[in-house]
Amino acid sequence: MRTVNIHEAKTQLSKLVDGAVKGDSFIIAKAGRPLVKVIALDAPTGAQRKRLGFMKGEGTVPDDFDSMGQAEIEVLFSGDK
Repeated sequence: MRTVNIHEAKTQLSKLVDGAVKGDSFIIAKAGRPLVKVIALDAPTGAQRKRLGFMKGEGTVPDDFDSMGQAEIEVLFSGDK
């Protein structure tokens, strides 16, 4: 893993971040002492995540949902009026 000093990180930040996104994580050091590790995020977190089931219990699905409008659909496909 590559280690860069703060000055280099400031001047090359865009290039370093692009590399991190591609999997080339790096460490930023000050006076030769490692301070932080920069890695790419794999998945959204917090508010960015989809909230599955947030409308649970707010509506109903009729029992005949899969056959609703069947007669009208058959007429449309058969050409009979």
